[in-house]
Order: sequence, then C-alpha cells, then structure tokens
Amino acid sequence: MLTSRHLLGIEGLSKDEITQILDLSETYVRQNRQANKHSNALNGLTQVNMFFEASTRTQASFEIAGKRLGADVMNMSMAASSISKGETLIDTAMTLNAMHPDLLVVRHPHSGAVALLAEKVNCAVLNAGDGQHEHPTQALLDALTIRRAKGRLHRLTIAICGDIAHSRVARSNMFLLGKMENRVRLIGPRTLMPSGIDQLGVEVTDNMAEGLKGADVVMMLRLQKERMDGGFIPSTREYYHRWGLDNAKLANAKPDAIVMHPGPMNRGVEIDGVLADDLNRSVIQDQVEMGVAVRMAVMDLLARGPQRKEAIYV
Repeated sequence: MLTSRHLLGIEGLSKDEITQILDLSETYVRQNRQANKHSNALNGLTQVNMFFEASTRTQASFEIAGKRLGADVMNMSMAASSISKGETLIDTAMTLNAMHPDLLVVRHPHSGAVALLAEKVNCAVLNAGDGQHEHPTQALLDALTIRRAKGRLHRLTIAICGDIAHSRVARSNMFLLGKMENRVRLIGPRTLMPSGIDQLGVEVTDNMAEGLKGADVVMMLRLQKERMDGGFIPSTREYYHRWGLDNAKLANAKPDAIVMHPGPMNRGVEIDGVLADDLNRSVIQDQVEMGVAVRMAVMDLLARGPQRKEAIYV
C-alpha cells in the first residue's frame, strides 16, 4: 500500500515505494501474458480518464489497465466537454465529485493543473503528464523495462538524450533513477537544457560521443516542437546529424546497452528507424508492454490506499 492517496509525481515517492510498485507490476506482466488477463482488484470502482492533451499510448494503456482490473472506465472527450465552453477546472472538479468516481487519470498541458484537481476532488488522482512538470507512470514503466533488461535498477550509467527542457519524461526519470543510485547523464543542445539542470546531481553535455561513453542505457526523447516558441535547433536535419541516435553513435555505449524511447518517435530525427526496430538493442516495444502492467499496479495500490487528501507530490 502506498502512503499517499494520489500519484502526482515521482519526486515524493520513496525508494521502497518505487520498488513496491515495480514488484507488483511484475505480477501484472505475468497476468497480461496469460489467456485470462483479468482480475477483480478494481471491481465495482469507477475510473475516469481526462486527457486535455492528445495521447495514444498513455490513454490506451490506462484504459486497458483499468478494464483488466475490473473497473468501470469512462474516457471523457475534453475537446467536447464544458471546459471548451468556458467552464473552469475547479467547476469540472465539482461536477466530477457529484458523480463519485474512485480513480481520476488526468493529462493536462499546464504544470500543476493535476495537483490542483487533486486538491478539489474526493478520489485518487493519477498524473498522466502535466505540462513540463512530471509523467510519473512513464518513469516507472521505464524503470521496470530497465530492471528486467539489466537485472537491476542501481549503479547503472543511463544517458537521457534530446529535448530535456520540454520533457516531463526526463524530469520524472531523473528523480527516479537518482533515487535508485544510478549515474544519469543528460545529452542535447544547450538550447534544450533547462537552466540550473547541472544542480540536480546529473552530468550534462552537448557531445553525444562523450555522453554515451560506457552507457548501459540510452534513452532518447521526442523533439517537442509543439512546446517550442523559438529557434531551439538549426534544423531537424542538423539535429539528427548531431544528436540523433544511430549505430555509429551507439558504438560509444557499452556493447550490451539498451535503447529506449517513450514515443511517439520521429524516425530520422531522434533515432534511426532501423535501430529503433532492432530487437537486439531496442526495448521500445517492451516499454509499451510494461506501461499497462505498471498502470495496473499503481491503480491497484491507490485503490487500497489511505482515504485522505495527501499526495505523492513535491
């Protein structure tokens, strides 16, 4: 059981809680590979998915996870909701309260919006990504993927490459991987590094060869053009030449290094398409599979958790 009612970020999770989530996720990995994938952990509970940003993997993953746990799952179309008609987030929260949901899964373009909702509703809230703040279940599924591929989740050298400044995935992974005693390197153009990043206990470089040297894990990030309002990169062609992952750059990492990407991928921009599909190096499809298991584990644990308005959030 988790100590808090909500999961809004990795920063407030303890090392033991992270391990607890990953251990339970392993159970759901095995269950999801069986003919009967269903349990009754959330039987009789209602799960509402509210995605204010477009999503394919995360929304589908949460929906499948909830249904396999036996929950009644509702996906709210936010583009056609009263929010689009001028209703405030607080009024939406009050409306939801009147419906008595048990689990609320929220993705929102603004940092802190999910935490605000969590303060106003009477159910458990899961952050499916808020602005440039955090994406906790992505970091957890990445951690599970790494642990299964490497046999451990500590004392590894992990390179996170690309658009760090706009990535909530990078932020959540930095928190989680740091807690688990890993060496984290950030690689990318200086224009895509947030200010003060070198004060977070990570190594920072704009040189791929230097950053990938001896890496056990290479985690590529999507170039988030929709969050950019200026000339952050000279061109996508130049970006791929300098920071896109191909076999030549990967040769700087350890021979058994794994390649990750949270998706969606821009092939030929962040990563070579052939490398992304190389099952000897790429664990990208494993990440998708682990996503369902991790979200099942988190919702299971939150459903058992304390009924009080505290949040895993800092």
